[in-house]
Amino acid sequence: MKYAVTGATGRLGRSVISQLVSQLNKDEIIALARDTKKAANILPAGIEIRKADYTNEKELEEAFKNVDRLLFVSSVPGAEYPRDKQHLNIVEAAKKAGVKFIAYTSFPHADQAKSPLSSDHRITEQALSESGIKHSFLRNNWYLENEFDLIKTALAGGHIVYSAQNGRVGWALEREYAAAAAKVLISKSPKKIYEFAGQPLTFAEFAAVLSEISSKEFKVESVTDGEYKNILENQGVPSQVADMIVMVQTLIRNNELAKESKDLEEVLGHGLMPLKEAIQEVIQS
Repeated sequence: MKYAVTGATGRLGRSVISQLVSQLNKDEIIALARDTKKAANILPAGIEIRKADYTNEKELEEAFKNVDRLLFVSSVPGAEYPRDKQHLNIVEAAKKAGVKFIAYTSFPHADQAKSPLSSDHRITEQALSESGIKHSFLRNNWYLENEFDLIKTALAGGHIVYSAQNGRVGWALEREYAAAAAKVLISKSPKKIYEFAGQPLTFAEFAAVLSEISSKEFKVESVTDGEYKNILENQGVPSQVADMIVMVQTLIRNNELAKESKDLEEVLGHGLMPLKEAIQEVIQS
């Protein structure tokens, strides 16, 4: 049996590879990456590395040869080559190569979500559903590591600003999502849909936990989207990046990341790390 992971040099991909190495023989694992030299330098020795660029369907088809089970890590939005087309390349190449199972890292409740960030995931889920390939959707909520800048600001006694109001987020550590992805990939009877998430909390609740950790006082302020964008731009954040950050705050305010689920804990077979300890892990990483 051959297990492959796309985007293997990214943080999530690397973490999944690490998990697989502890559970499988190395000759069963294939790392798929756009930059094979980088992959060889940072991934465990002894696993096969193949070149796989999401924008090149023929290259993907070659990379997927003899792959039985594939973890398809979604690409980053906003690239020059549209993400939905990248993803459709992967689905089509997997079909042609005869991949038997795909676990795809998707968006929370992608079939119902309204945020523009969910649209490419919805297209990909539909393509996988129509592909004839057995699959699981790993609908990951939010990585705690995404809040590293906010955490750093708090620890420095800075001013924490958000526009998500009382919207809630199901934060969990990226390594917890990765461990669950690895378990689904090698599972003999995976579910079709997993809503992976931590316990949903507001930014105010998140800040309260931060205050327990920080030795410095910091101000926390809820503002409008417009005010938040102005603050970001005044800090030197490019307008397009500021728009993306505000878009995330909007989807959080609309509670698109708020639904509770025990799928992550159930797949892992244990509870998630409490938020305070998880934040401390992020600080130390």
